[in-house]
Amino acid sequence: CRQDTQPCTHTPRENLDSFWTVGGAKFACSHREQNAHPDQKLYSCKVCDKTFSRNSHLTKHMRTHSGEKPFTCSTCGRSFSKQSALKNHMMIHTGEKPFSCDTCEKSFPSKPRLTLHMRIHTGEKPFSCGSCGRSFQCKAHLIRHIMVHTGEKPFSCVSCGKSFRAKSELLPHMRIHTGEKPFWCVVCGKGFALRPTLTIHMRTHTGEKPFSCVTCGKGFARRFSLIYHMRTHTGQKPFCCVNCGRCFGFKSSLTRHIMTHRSEKPFSCVTCRKQFTRKSYLLLHMKTHNGEKCFACGTCGKSFQFKSQFNSHMRSEKSFSCVTCEKRYRRKSELLNHMRTHTGEKPFSCVTCGKSFTRRSSLTIHMRTHTGEKPFSPTIICRSSCKCINHLKLFSSDQSLCQTF
Repeated sequence: CRQDTQPCTHTPRENLDSFWTVGGAKFACSHREQNAHPDQKLYSCKVCDKTFSRNSHLTKHMRTHSGEKPFTCSTCGRSFSKQSALKNHMMIHTGEKPFSCDTCEKSFPSKPRLTLHMRIHTGEKPFSCGSCGRSFQCKAHLIRHIMVHTGEKPFSCVSCGKSFRAKSELLPHMRIHTGEKPFWCVVCGKGFALRPTLTIHMRTHTGEKPFSCVTCGKGFARRFSLIYHMRTHTGQKPFCCVNCGRCFGFKSSLTRHIMTHRSEKPFSCVTCRKQFTRKSYLLLHMKTHNGEKCFACGTCGKSFQFKSQFNSHMRSEKSFSCVTCEKRYRRKSELLNHMRTHTGEKPFSCVTCGKSFTRRSSLTIHMRTHTGEKPFSPTIICRSSCKCINHLKLFSSDQSLCQTF
């Protein structure tokens, strides 16, 4: 039937009402024998005219139009259009992960997910965008990226009309309306709408921090937390305001900043109709109506309405104690800085000369010896600019020190 295989042994016949055509010849084949000719596609979809070589393939395809999902999970009741999809889903409940990575020993419930993971180690990105040349590790990511150029968003929410580029984005959105949380933590029973959110949550129980900073070694439970942290070393601020040019390290910070130009306040109090630029501000305001005090001191048991009040109380308590010398501090950051006097750790390094420091502020001051920056304005008395505010204070008290610096 195919040119690269043995010729078909079925007997050619002429004047047939029902026949199978291969290479211009007519063959009388039974339904079973027709599967020996996979290049021929006899079964057509009446909705979209797509053709298939097997009736079973057409049956599966029709479910994309009808929405039929005949395979149901006996544990959580979730339904699927394919039996293979149900089989993969069941591994969420059983925890089975039979496919392991030879490089890092991480396990996966399916072979395609292992193949995709292996590209993290190899760096392979076989799918390229024809418009901008950007490459991707999986085809689905490329398809979604192409929609950035075309502006296409084919998946719409039936409840609110919001559109999405991928079905995988629409399904989690729908759970906002339905309240469905199909992913459950086996430790505390908390439910989640997304599997990645459950994975991250599990790390609060296990203490796992798989993402480490190559500069200071600090570990993080989320990849994005590491990316944000790295900007404290690099000083990178990739999100810039088109109105005033001010740049930010985080997209959320830029979004909040843009509201200051627009005077936009999208978050309203349902009780008094007061409006706020941030959801966090609205949540704080709501406590003035309900009197809720959700911040409790673990030492004295006193509760507070606002986190700022709680933090102020904790600083007065000096609740952070050094395990080596038992010295106590009001802030955790102060304790961490102090601990470096015992460990000798100097995580903040100068990219120019390699000199290391225990505090970020010390590195900032040191960098000015390379850049020549003197951000502290001269005083009326001595008119000298300074690299460090402490030097400025000294100059103001004793002008004889000006020549020293």
